[in-house]
Amino acid sequence: MREYRRSVPAPAGLALDIIGVPQGAPLAVDIRLESVTEGVLLTGSATGPLTGECGRCLDPVSDELVVDFCELFAYPDSVTEETTEQDEVHRLDGDYLDVEPVVRDAVVLGLPFAPLCRPDCAGLCPTCGQRLDGLPADHSHELLDPRWAALAAFTDDAQGDSPTAADSPSQLD
Repeated sequence: MREYRRSVPAPAGLALDIIGVPQGAPLAVDIRLESVTEGVLLTGSATGPLTGECGRCLDPVSDELVVDFCELFAYPDSVTEETTEQDEVHRLDGDYLDVEPVVRDAVVLGLPFAPLCRPDCAGLCPTCGQRLDGLPADHSHELLDPRWAALAAFTDDAQGDSPTAADSPSQLD
C-alpha cells in the first residue's frame, strides 16, 4: 500500500454551467493505492475551491468542494480484465495508472446542481427581476390575465360613457 498527497492545478472543464472549480486553482488530492487480487485499488479524496453563482438570485457563490472516489485498475490478464468491457474498468498501463479521469469524474459529479448563496435564498421576482430578499414583504405586481385583457378596454370605455343624472328619462321631457 502507498499513500500520496499532492496539490495540482485544476485542469479546465471541472465545471457545470453556473459553478465549478476555476482552471488553475489548487486542487488537493489524497490518494491511497492498494494491491488487491485483481489489480490496484485507488481510493482517495479531492478538495478544491468552488466559484459560481446562486441558482436562485444569481449572486456570486464561493465554497469548497470535497469529494471521495474509489476505483479499481485491473491487472493485465486478470479475471476482471477478461470479463469486463474496455470502458467498464480502468486498466494499468505497465506500472502506471492515470488518476486524472477518476478525479475529474468525481469532482464534476460532486458539483452542486443548483448552488445557493444561502439555504433560505428567496430568489428573484419573476415579474421585475429584483432580489426578493431586498423587497418589502407586500411586494406584488398588478397582473391582468391576458385572456381578459381585451375586455379591459370595454370597461374603460363604459366608465367614460356612463349616464349622468341629467340624462335620466325622467329629466328628459
